[in-house]
Amino acid sequence: MLADPKSEALSKNFASHWLQLQNLEDVHPDVFLFPDWDRNLTNSARRETELFFDNLVREDRNVMELLNANYTFVDERLARHYGIPNIIGNRFRRVDVTNENRRGILGHASILTLTSMAGRTSPVVRGKWILDVLLGTPPPSPPPNVPPLKEAGTTKDNTTGEKLPSVRERMESHRANPACASCHRVIDPIGFSLENYNAIGAWRTKDSGATIDPSGTLIDGTPVNSPATLRQALEKSEPMIMRNFTRNLLMYSLGRVLQDYDQPAVRAVAKEAALSNNRFSSFVFAIVKSAPFQMRRADETNTTDAAAKQQK
Repeated sequence: MLADPKSEALSKNFASHWLQLQNLEDVHPDVFLFPDWDRNLTNSARRETELFFDNLVREDRNVMELLNANYTFVDERLARHYGIPNIIGNRFRRVDVTNENRRGILGHASILTLTSMAGRTSPVVRGKWILDVLLGTPPPSPPPNVPPLKEAGTTKDNTTGEKLPSVRERMESHRANPACASCHRVIDPIGFSLENYNAIGAWRTKDSGATIDPSGTLIDGTPVNSPATLRQALEKSEPMIMRNFTRNLLMYSLGRVLQDYDQPAVRAVAKEAALSNNRFSSFVFAIVKSAPFQMRRADETNTTDAAAKQQK
C-alpha cells in the first residue's frame, strides 16, 4: 500500500503537519534584502521536501535519512538557488547531494525559510524548531518584556549611518539577560551552526559585512561549527528523534493529541521499528498493531475518517 501512488496523500499531509510546511504560506521574505526570492521559489522548496519525504515512504527507507540523505529533488528554479548545474525545466528530478552541508532536511530551503524572519535569519527560531520538531523537547516560552532584536533594512543603521552588527552580535543582549541565558545556552548553538544559510536558504559567508561565526557548543558539550557537524551531533540522538517521530506519526494516525497513557505504546512502536532499521513501514505496521490504534473509540474513528475526507 505504501508503494501505491495514493500513499502520497499520507506522506504529503503528515510531512506538512509534522515539519510545519504549511507555515510557508505565511512567510514573505523582504524582496529588497532577498531579491532572489519569489513565491515560485517557496513553492519549489516546499515541493522538494514533500517529494523527499514521499520517496522515503515509497522506497521504505530508514527514517533517519531525513537528516543524512545524500540526495534530494529539485527543479530548475531550486537548482539555481542551490547552485546545482545542468538542471533545466520545471520537472523535479532526483539529484545527488555532494555538499555535506546540504544533506537532509536541514539543508532544505523550505525548512530554512520557515524558520527565519522576513529580513534576517533567526538562530532562536531555527534552534527551537530542531528541539521541538525533531527532538520533541521544546524549550519554554520566553519571559515577558524581552526586547526584540533590532531589525535591519540595510547593512547600515538608517538613522546613524553606522554599520549594524551581525545577528549573532545583536543576540548577545539576549544572552546577557540572566532570565534568558539558560534557554539561549541550549537554543543558540544549534541555530548558530546554520547561520551560513540566509533567510531563504542560500549559502553565504558574511552577515552585515562581517564573516559569519557558526561555531558553538551544544548543551552536552559537543562542538559544532556547520550544518554538517550539527547533523552529525543530532545523529547521536537517533533514539530520541525516532521516538518523537513515532509520537507524531501515532498522533496523526489516531487523529488526536496523545495522552500520558499512550506513552508505553510510543516506546513499544519505536523499539519494534528500531529492530527493522527504522524503515518507514516498520513504524506503520507497529502502529497498526498497537493498542491505541486497535482500540480507538467510535467517535475517534469517525473524527479521523472525517478529517481524511476533508484532506482529499
